[in-house]
Amino acid sequence: MARLTGRDDRLAQRVRRRLADDALPPSRASVALAVRADGPMRSGAAVLATAQAVRDELVGAGPLESLLREPGVTDLLVNGPDDVWVDRGGGLQRTGIRIAGERELRRLAVRLAAAAGRRLDDASPCADLRLPDGVRLHAVLPPISPGHTCLSFRVPTRRALTLDDWTRDGSIPAAGAAALRQLVAARLSFVVTGGTGSGKTTLLATLLGLVDPAERIVLVEDSAELRPDHPHVVRLEARPANAEGAGAIGLRALVREALRMRPDRLVVGEVRGGECVDLLAALNVGHDGGAGTLHANSPIDVPARVEALCTAGGLSREAAHSQLSAGLRVIVHLTRDQGRRRLHSVAVLRRCDSGLVDVAPALRVVGDEIVDDIGRRELDRLLAVAR
Repeated sequence: MARLTGRDDRLAQRVRRRLADDALPPSRASVALAVRADGPMRSGAAVLATAQAVRDELVGAGPLESLLREPGVTDLLVNGPDDVWVDRGGGLQRTGIRIAGERELRRLAVRLAAAAGRRLDDASPCADLRLPDGVRLHAVLPPISPGHTCLSFRVPTRRALTLDDWTRDGSIPAAGAAALRQLVAARLSFVVTGGTGSGKTTLLATLLGLVDPAERIVLVEDSAELRPDHPHVVRLEARPANAEGAGAIGLRALVREALRMRPDRLVVGEVRGGECVDLLAALNVGHDGGAGTLHANSPIDVPARVEALCTAGGLSREAAHSQLSAGLRVIVHLTRDQGRRRLHSVAVLRRCDSGLVDVAPALRVVGDEIVDDIGRRELDRLLAVAR
């Protein structure tokens, strides 16, 4: 969708004034009425098209809105007014979308941040926020991003994917899907790991959709992104500090609150700070089946990553490994292969004689097949004990 220009820019201004004068919200219906009242149109379709374009200018993402609504889009990246990239699940592609200059791009960023209740200006040039439709936006203004305002949109999956969807797409072999079903049914605690954009949140939502409907899932997230297809989900979302630097509620506090809410499954959407200590503590006191996501380049990097998070949260190295070995059982690792999200492996955590934890791959994806690895026997033992 091209940006409104010429007469249409003036039309947007007139519609904005009309809505303000009549104290009307910028809904589709009210904008369409204001557009129709502005002057004669050729057809109802023209009214709707113009009204949508005006509404995008007023409260949407302007010329970017059509891409954000496009099915299959996962990421939208804006590096400058004429440098817009989109990922439809197969890797980044440059688009022909153009924004009318840096001033207009900055205005769009500031307006979107304000709509989410966040400040974005020279004093606070960076903002991480969630738009009303669930899209996550990270915005950076110059001079932090020299030259141009940068926007990074993460578009949530519009519907919860099933394991059958992952298998049909070629992302998870059928045998791997069967193993993941057993993992959830056995109530083994697990983390989904991988790099940025590898599908960690999407797969975790899929696996939570397999949880028994009689169980209560309590989600703790920095920004609400998990959308499991499950009838009993309670959400807790962190709150950033206000303009005065007060009122912040972090994940550590929310994990402790979640433990008082009778969770059958405690889930931390993304473990990246001191909340790792509280999650592992919870998994060690009877909260089986807990889960989360964790950034890691490979399964064998998970113990070191957890150690770093826990020591930053106040635990010693020995205590961190002790909590990890007793609380977490399985790692599900994802990668991106030529733009496609794919299951890489399933691994188990083991405690060594040294007291530290190491990782043993149990299942690996080779081509389109699942092959056993050294940790398969331990995975089978964990599943058998859980049954």
